[in-house]
Amino acid sequence: MSYVDEVLESVKKKNAGEPEFIQAVTEVLESIRVVVDAHEEEYRKVALLERLVEPDRIITFRVPWTDDKGEVHVQRGYRVQFNNAIGPYKGGLRFHPSVYQGILKFLGFEQTFKNALTTLPIGGGKGGSDFDPHGKSDNEVMRFCQSFMTELYKYIGADVDVPAGDIGVGGREVGYLFGQYKRLTNTYEGILTGKGLTFGGSLIRTQATGYGLLYHTVEILKLNGQSLKDAVCAVSGAGNVATYAIEKAQELGAKVVTCSDSTGWIYDPDGIDVELLKEVKEVRRARLTEYKAERPNAEYHEGKGVWTVKCDYAFPCATQNELELEDAKTLVANGCKGVFEGANMPTTLDATKYLQENGVLFTPGKASNAGGVATSALEMTQNSERLSWSAEEVDTRLKMIMTGIADTIAEAADRYGMTGNYVAGANIAGFEKVAEAMIAQGVY
Repeated sequence: MSYVDEVLESVKKKNAGEPEFIQAVTEVLESIRVVVDAHEEEYRKVALLERLVEPDRIITFRVPWTDDKGEVHVQRGYRVQFNNAIGPYKGGLRFHPSVYQGILKFLGFEQTFKNALTTLPIGGGKGGSDFDPHGKSDNEVMRFCQSFMTELYKYIGADVDVPAGDIGVGGREVGYLFGQYKRLTNTYEGILTGKGLTFGGSLIRTQATGYGLLYHTVEILKLNGQSLKDAVCAVSGAGNVATYAIEKAQELGAKVVTCSDSTGWIYDPDGIDVELLKEVKEVRRARLTEYKAERPNAEYHEGKGVWTVKCDYAFPCATQNELELEDAKTLVANGCKGVFEGANMPTTLDATKYLQENGVLFTPGKASNAGGVATSALEMTQNSERLSWSAEEVDTRLKMIMTGIADTIAEAADRYGMTGNYVAGANIAGFEKVAEAMIAQGVY
């Protein structure tokens, strides 16, 4: 049995109740098989793959908090510090009822390679809680965040682990978390990114994942003789990633006709009105039915359906495994030429394979949605220097990083005879950097 197969078998046995983690490890190890086979003796000697798929540590803790009626609730909190071979652990905090250890392990594992692709010195981590901030008052969210940080603060630091936001953790939550960290430690350091602009945040951070996705897409299309100009695009999601991906795509000459949230989706043949979308989702925190109410030509549909719309390019920007095999078949049948992931692992393995086999350009989230964490790392740099860069400077650096990732993954795929396979290219390029650092630092 090959080294890759041995490790995969072991991962499946040890993590049987964590399908997302198994899926992420399978995708990566299958992609890097050609590299591992070429260095099998060296890698086996230091148990490289076994160490690569096991987090450095997982911290689990209870989070008690009191609602506005005085009732006490208890949630579960986590921080998965996955790999710090190339820098401090870096990855978001997710507050959502679906959060459990397996989700966070998958995200931390993916983050390790994503962060390596940015070329910046940051390792992989992820954390969060099964707390749902939706429908809670500001005071309830504040009390939860303060309780969460009261335990988490012991394990993080500017040179140790720097969390950020993710699903359910926006500027409000980051502010409350940061305030509690200061209160507990009596220090003012950059231990969270995604902070407000008045206390160490970076310009462009809110837009970074969505903008970065499009900068990356433009470069991939350029490498393949294609362009976004006048293209019709389908986007899922209605959070920061989706909103700013739509905004940037339309700035670049495309027309985006869809978006979605957890209850339904919009088809707007005139192109999504980004300012109205921001008003509905960011200001009112409302459902997309309110978007439809103000756009008479738009259609609102309950449930799933974004991928049934005919489009040139698709951008899944909502959550993991949202684009399934049947969706991939529909996209191909409708002439879709490219799928670029804005969320973490939003496409199932069989859907990814189908898209690739049918000539659809495809880039995985660890490459195409790295703009958020890249800009978080730029925020860390600004905090360390006690400086604040202009929006233009941050945006220029973001564009350079995301364009560079596109070129890097294309080169890695070419080097191993898999031209155009950007999943393999991303996994190989990220793995090579992390593996080299791990081997150089000895067995630990």
